[in-house]
Amino acid sequence: MLIYKIFRASEYAALTTAGTTAGAPVDIADGFIHFSTAAQVAETAAKHFATEDGLVLLALEADALAPDLRWEPSRGGALFPHLYRALRSKDVLWARDLPLVAGHHRFPEGLT
Repeated sequence: MLIYKIFRASEYAALTTAGTTAGAPVDIADGFIHFSTAAQVAETAAKHFATEDGLVLLALEADALAPDLRWEPSRGGALFPHLYRALRSKDVLWARDLPLVAGHHRFPEGLT
């Protein structure tokens, strides 16, 4: 199962340069890296990145992150994947731009 992380371009650049990251400021504050499923990621973008352009969407394989990935209740009681270790660039299957078009983020075809 693929899970997704939204980064600002600067956060993604830091990951690719260093090879590892503790995440975005919210991840660092919470002590884990926030991810979303395919069904959750559009709402995550709308809620936390509504007016932000220049985002990057990362896809990762959930099973490859075990045992450091936990599914925990969050928004509305839904289970969200949370990573309790640093994210490594080698964990990322692909990264794609997530442009803001007419006030909405345009996701890769077939994702949402």
